[in-house]
Amino acid sequence: MNPGNPGKRLALTAIAVAGALALAGCGGSGSSGASGASGSSGAELSVQASYMPQPVSADMAAGFLTITNKGGTKDELTSVTSDSAGEITMHETNGGAMEEVNSFEVPAHGQLVFKSGGNHLMFEKLKHRPEQGDTITLKLKFAESGPLTVEMPVKSATYNPSTGH
Repeated sequence: MNPGNPGKRLALTAIAVAGALALAGCGGSGSSGASGASGSSGAELSVQASYMPQPVSADMAAGFLTITNKGGTKDELTSVTSDSAGEITMHETNGGAMEEVNSFEVPAHGQLVFKSGGNHLMFEKLKHRPEQGDTITLKLKFAESGPLTVEMPVKSATYNPSTGH
């Protein structure tokens, strides 16, 4: 963020506040962020309901979240990184089989949902085993929009959110 651009800073603050209010209204936990092209025709991305079940393995974990696009242009999630893991891969589940993919579309006026039994993130080569109550910081990178930073809370290994994830 450019400190010399108060209009942009105000707009980003307003988006962050709106995202926090939306999270409070849905009862989910997670973090929000926003990025994308300016104007109503670009992608307008935010993240809700992020969480990682406490891993049972010392070197691998799963992660779930929802990316919402309120904009009129689709975008594409191309990578996820974190200082907590050596690698984060994206997977989809087809017919019960997990398959690694290089990207996921985030549709215009739609959502990309990562949930147990469906699309998910795999954290591999964990640098330490996350415990319930910890927070993992992720960076989501997109084909068109700027990156989003997400604070992903670690929940109990048996956590099953009531928000439909």
